[in-house]
Amino acid sequence: MDQKNVQLEAYRNNSTAKGNLMTTNFGVKVGNDDNTLKASENGNGPSLMEDFHFREKIAHFDHERIPERVVHARGAGAHGYFQVYESQEKITEARFLCDPSVRTPVFVRFSTVLGSRGSADTVRDVRGFATKFYTSEGNFDLVGNNIPVFFIQDALKFPDIIHAGKPEPNREIPQAQTAHDNFWDIIWQMPESTHMSMWILSDRAIPRSFRMMEGFGVHTFVFVNAGGERRFVKFQWKPIFGVHSLVWDEAQKLAGQDPDYHRRDLSEAIESGNFPEWELGIQVVEEADEHSFDFDLLDPTKIIPEELVPVRRIGKLTLNRNTTDFFAETEQVAFCTQHVVPGIDFSDDPLLQGRNFSYQDTQLTRLGGPNWQELPINKPLCPVINNQRDGFMRHTIGTSNINYWPNRQGSPHPTKKGFFTYAEKLNAIKERARGPKFMDHFSQATLFYNSLSQPEKDHLILAARFELGMCVEREVQQRMIERYSRVHPELAAMIAESLGFKPPTPIEGWINHGKSSPSLRQVNTVKGSIVTRRIGCLVFDGFDSKELIAITTAITNDGGMTFIIAPRKGAIYDNNGKEAAQADSTLLTSKSTLFDAILIIGGEPIVQQKLEESGNSIAFINEAFKHCKPICGTGNAVAFMRNSCILPEITLASERDPLVNDLGVVTCIDASKVLGKVAGEFITAISNHRFWSRNVSKVPA
Repeated sequence: MDQKNVQLEAYRNNSTAKGNLMTTNFGVKVGNDDNTLKASENGNGPSLMEDFHFREKIAHFDHERIPERVVHARGAGAHGYFQVYESQEKITEARFLCDPSVRTPVFVRFSTVLGSRGSADTVRDVRGFATKFYTSEGNFDLVGNNIPVFFIQDALKFPDIIHAGKPEPNREIPQAQTAHDNFWDIIWQMPESTHMSMWILSDRAIPRSFRMMEGFGVHTFVFVNAGGERRFVKFQWKPIFGVHSLVWDEAQKLAGQDPDYHRRDLSEAIESGNFPEWELGIQVVEEADEHSFDFDLLDPTKIIPEELVPVRRIGKLTLNRNTTDFFAETEQVAFCTQHVVPGIDFSDDPLLQGRNFSYQDTQLTRLGGPNWQELPINKPLCPVINNQRDGFMRHTIGTSNINYWPNRQGSPHPTKKGFFTYAEKLNAIKERARGPKFMDHFSQATLFYNSLSQPEKDHLILAARFELGMCVEREVQQRMIERYSRVHPELAAMIAESLGFKPPTPIEGWINHGKSSPSLRQVNTVKGSIVTRRIGCLVFDGFDSKELIAITTAITNDGGMTFIIAPRKGAIYDNNGKEAAQADSTLLTSKSTLFDAILIIGGEPIVQQKLEESGNSIAFINEAFKHCKPICGTGNAVAFMRNSCILPEITLASERDPLVNDLGVVTCIDASKVLGKVAGEFITAISNHRFWSRNVSKVPA
């Protein structure tokens, strides 16, 4: 053995002495993990089949990839708990909703729908929001999305809508996008999809983070109490941090700059102790009121407007622990809509009925057989006792000679306290049909459009222009313009103008019903807090360290997170020549899209000179301004912003007005005298999230 190998062997022996001993999968300690067993002469010779360690290791590697999910393939998960505020026993006998003292363990998986595991987090898409409650009565899986409605009314059409949304089969492109002919063709072919398509075009399809999006059970479920009374219920998750979104240009850039943006954000928030939280809201409809609405309660393409049935918040979900093994937890977790507990039952929603079959069938294939529910991440925390046996990957080791019911031992046996399907009276005929109220495909799409603020409408129109503009076939574009004229003529005309079509002929008899739902408007979301907001602080050598420390300290004290961006990594020196900051990232590796707000600190004359010579710095500020984010500049950084950046119609600080806050652009010439006020103005701007009334049309970023 040469000297280099001797040193390597000594290093390995020393470093592994303190660690755990390596074993095979069946527990035998491994003596050598570097070389296969050979019929050797001087280290050469044929490998031997008796090398069980080699065969086991390679075979495991060969089979370590399981089929990815057909939909929701790209996901991120975390552990936590749910706790109800007060007992809901009047409406359900589900124990985890009836005992405020109990913290029910949960695992939540967030996901995109269309893309593969390798796609980006920030694509325009529906986001999955699936929660597994490990209750004392068994697992309850609330399998939902961040959008409250769905494309289709009947599960029979699910393969079609997913096939059309996926990459086109001839070339397998585009990946994780709905901006292609097949998708918009099927949206036109199925008018019931119109409402959902409006949500897809809205800001809801590009959330700021998993932590800042709502979740919806989509379907109408049923609550049953101990007295056997039935009520209809819709589930919603309301984020404590509010509902916030990206802008489309920002989302596109992030897909390249940080494809893991959402999963990284979730992990970092939990790691830092800023635990994501949602309140569980329910909309409850009495059985007698099922048919009192102008839409069908069982139609998954419709919402129940909160103005008709208010959302009652009954408990809180907290995610406080990251996964330690992504595959074993996030990839192997398996959800099923059919997993309910006593007190929660199914309605006759035809899409829900189909999903009850589909999810179970999918897991059988993806996870290798009927024992997927024995995997640690899927296994209930309560006892599991039944007569099921054998099958692929069986974990449970049976100890009884009984595997049938009824049996002479009387065990295990059913109980009157177990799950019973609600005894619903039926008077029906066999037919393939839908209820008459299912035929209203446009009124709630109009309701959604009417409910949006003007900036949200503008974003939706731009999204439609982009999505349909990516289509090749003019017929597909024209058909969708005509379809949207049934939602609102203004919407159709704005799309038509961009695509080179004349505004469609008004639909005969179309009348805007004038209804709106303010709860659908994102501008009404929770504001006033900067907790977990990411602030990028741009500094150059010669910066004023007192200003940086004062402003960043105020931000972190209010729950924000600050990051130093500089021309290089390592130490950055202040106006006194002292090492005063360490760069977290550089202008090459960090863009403004990664932050919620931007701080630029001035200092010595060289700071302004270097800023104005840096194209990356200019792009950094312009881009943040275009994305309507809060910006703060101090000292001669203000002159840099005035001379080099494009900030249309924004008033910056001057000798006459030394501190100015104009549409979230906070500037101060001499911040040293008013640092508290500067920090306060900037924090207020950050808490407002975005400033949509800026004129950004001239900004080239």
